[in-house]
Amino acid sequence: MSDPGAVLADLRAESEELDALVAGLPAERWADPTPAEGWTINHQIAHLAWTDQQALLSATDPEGFARAAQEALAAPLTFVDEAAETGARTPPAELLAQWRAGREALHRALAERPTGGKLPWYGPPMSVASMATARLMETWAHGQDIADALGVVRLPTTRLRHIARIGVRTRDFAYATHQLTPPEEEFRVELRAPDGTVWEYGPPDAAQRVTGTALEFCLLVTQRAHRADLPSVRAEGVDAERWLEIAQAFAGPPGKGREPSGRAATS
Repeated sequence: MSDPGAVLADLRAESEELDALVAGLPAERWADPTPAEGWTINHQIAHLAWTDQQALLSATDPEGFARAAQEALAAPLTFVDEAAETGARTPPAELLAQWRAGREALHRALAERPTGGKLPWYGPPMSVASMATARLMETWAHGQDIADALGVVRLPTTRLRHIARIGVRTRDFAYATHQLTPPEEEFRVELRAPDGTVWEYGPPDAAQRVTGTALEFCLLVTQRAHRADLPSVRAEGVDAERWLEIAQAFAGPPGKGREPSGRAATS
């Protein structure tokens, strides 16, 4: 089990890095399109601010969250986009202030929660550590969209370990979202971390294997790059190959993914 304190510290660092990327932008640049179809930088930050608020509601008012979730799930394919569209109409300076205040309130609420409790969510309930990990994953992934829109190359950090772990743990979920039966056997996953070490998951003697850099694996499972643009990510075995075609670390219906760009995503 992940240490909630460590994940929260990394979530704060990830948020501050993205904050530094957008804080100095002229207001007109917030309307720049990002690789997510129909989403500007405004939409990306609005989504993060909204999701932080939903997580805060979950942590502080579970009954209120249950009511909000029931309303949202009445339109399961559109409620995320609708919330982002609403938030994107907020002036950039005000939106940035909302995101900052919301994520700080969420950090405090999660830090004060008992580590053994569960928080309701749109999918299965999550532990404090899992909720913080999900927020970190979203912050990193939507931050990648913003960085790509601005032409900024971000240096990978060991904070990716949280995203890589959730990417591995959601293997069966990815199969389920595509109405497929997950393989019974575990896969072996070996990822080269930014500090040169290797992160290992699953039995060493597994027949089905995935290898690559942690950065490219995280880009794959968050669907921020097409597999064709991630040359280090390789599969051994038919089942492992199939998983890489459908991998999805985030909740919700199957993502549309990205089209191949014809160049390596990390070059």
